Amino acid sequence: MELFDNLLLGLQTALQLNNLMYCLIGVVIGTAIGVLPGIGPIPTVALLLPFTFGLAPASSLIMLAGIFYGAQYGGSTTAILVNVPGETSSVVTCLDGHEMAKQGRAGPALAIAAISSFFAGTVATIIIVLLSLPLASLALKFTAVEYFSLMVLGLFAAVILAHGSVSKSLAMVFLGLLIGVVGIDVNSGAARMTFGVPELADGLDFVPVAMGLFGLAEIIANLERPEVRQVVSQKLRDLIPSLRDLKAAFPAMVRGTFIGSALGVLPGGGAALPPFTAYALEKKLAKDPSRFGKGAIEGVAAPEAANNAGAQTSFIPLLTLGIPANALMALMIGALMMQGIQPGPQVMTEQPALVWGVIASMWTGNLMLLIINLPLVGVWVSMLKIPYRLLFPAIVLFCCIGTYGISNSVFNVWLMLGCALVGYFFIKVGVEPAPLLLGLVLGPQLEENFRRAMQLSDGDPSVFITRPISAVLLGVVVLLLAAMLSPAILRTRKRALAE
Repeated sequence: MELFDNLLLGLQTALQLNNLMYCLIGVVIGTAIGVLPGIGPIPTVALLLPFTFGLAPASSLIMLAGIFYGAQYGGSTTAILVNVPGETSSVVTCLDGHEMAKQGRAGPALAIAAISSFFAGTVATIIIVLLSLPLASLALKFTAVEYFSLMVLGLFAAVILAHGSVSKSLAMVFLGLLIGVVGIDVNSGAARMTFGVPELADGLDFVPVAMGLFGLAEIIANLERPEVRQVVSQKLRDLIPSLRDLKAAFPAMVRGTFIGSALGVLPGGGAALPPFTAYALEKKLAKDPSRFGKGAIEGVAAPEAANNAGAQTSFIPLLTLGIPANALMALMIGALMMQGIQPGPQVMTEQPALVWGVIASMWTGNLMLLIINLPLVGVWVSMLKIPYRLLFPAIVLFCCIGTYGISNSVFNVWLMLGCALVGYFFIKVGVEPAPLLLGLVLGPQLEENFRRAMQLSDGDPSVFITRPISAVLLGVVVLLLAAMLSPAILRTRKRALAE
């Protein structure tokens, strides 16, 4: 009965007129930025964080969540029609979706992508509902010892599962942890790495750092990329797929949903892992693998289902444990902190309307996306004609206004612009900044829980391996490190980097 009571509370929150409006705004913005190649949901959420400051906590999180899973829908539109993935997770959709468009089957490809995303979103919402209460109950047994071990696991998983160089990812994590301790130590009152700058006494503000590293840096990088985009088919027909198409796509849709749901929960899994895995599985199971890459409808259904399911189940660790599964969830934690809410298992008991309202809004948001996406395909594609050189000044202006408005501080504006240059440098040298953000968010919590754990154990560090849950979590860390250092995995990473 408790589950149904929570769902009813969630629906009451999600169906309030203002929350429906913010959900619609979120999914429309998400679709739009999913269509525009190179922007993506992480920079957009980073840029919009200051503008959620005046909203109610439930409204702000519902809107930001809508941007995230809305981007998964939008990315498929340009992947199919233009062969340009608007979002990282839509790279795989280009392979067969664009081939279908060139064969005059853009309508069925777009319809299957939308139906797969809606199906996956609905199933993923049910999975979140079923897992949230048991995980929250387990999390209530956590002490500072278990939280420290869980955060260590999250940081190492982010390094290992992220694409690119392991050493660079580790460096980013440690840099994020280092930045996270800037400011006045609450226990001793000593200033740490403030260099006599009064504005650094409270530490580096999360919002300008995120906006600079992800938002402005990505926009600057997009200015130097070519904008030649050829739309294959402007006139779409047969948007309702045939029974044959649905029959071929449905098993792939189901498999993609469950693959995405499982991989979305993993810390550091990223947006590309679920669709790539789902596509590889479909190709392996197919009777005729040679069809893939030539317009196989399963090659559209599976990755689109996987990326949408993964996007939504990545909220599970955030809502139940207060641990971000990826960089975007770290931004969500920043949004909660801006609202004065400390993420963790206590949120489900102290803020049930917020948690269950966000969960229920995922289904209403997916329904909105299904209704608005296909009829407005022409509008989304026409957005590709907007050049980045016109978008850039407006984005910079809004960023400066938003950053200044958080604390009326010019220092934060300069901090954001400085982080934008650092983020651009990271892009040029091929360093992924997402682990840095995870380190920045988790660093203060990691330090605080380590101190509490030492106080509980009278300074005995063996407490981390004598408590069962903590020992299991650290055991997983050891296994991940062993796997990371294995010659086979190192060779695979080197080949991926060479490509």
